[in-house]
Amino acid sequence: MLLGELEWAVELAGRGLRSPGAVLIVIDSDDDCPKELAPLSLGRATATANGRWPVGVVLANREFESWFIAAAESIAGQSGLPVGLRTPPDPESIRDAKGWLQKAMPPGRKYSETVDQPSLASKFDLNAARRAPCFDKMCREIERFCSIAITVKVE
Repeated sequence: MLLGELEWAVELAGRGLRSPGAVLIVIDSDDDCPKELAPLSLGRATATANGRWPVGVVLANREFESWFIAAAESIAGQSGLPVGLRTPPDPESIRDAKGWLQKAMPPGRKYSETVDQPSLASKFDLNAARRAPCFDKMCREIERFCSIAITVKVE
């Protein structure tokens, strides 16, 4: 994410929050290492929020679609994917996750982010997707935000 884009996104998301609220930024890491890029991005996001709201940053290893692949059995039969779809051993290592999904679709059917992402996101098994370490990280961030919200309500 270019310098300024992340800050702009954090500010825009923060302004729309209801109290209590938090901002979770999810970014494809593409060819960057999530473990290296995440702390830098979190530092920028935290500085932008400046204590006004909690922030978290999760980088999908390679692509967001790798999380669908981590839970492939749960999306089998959806969006033209075959009923017998199986999760490969290391879904986050697949460089072209969108291409993997498209290859699994019937000939002539193209994977479309705008059409297929919402459909697959509504169907995929969140627990199965936790096989992907970056998805598990996102779940832990959401759990952290929930514990902050509970603490705020109790006080």
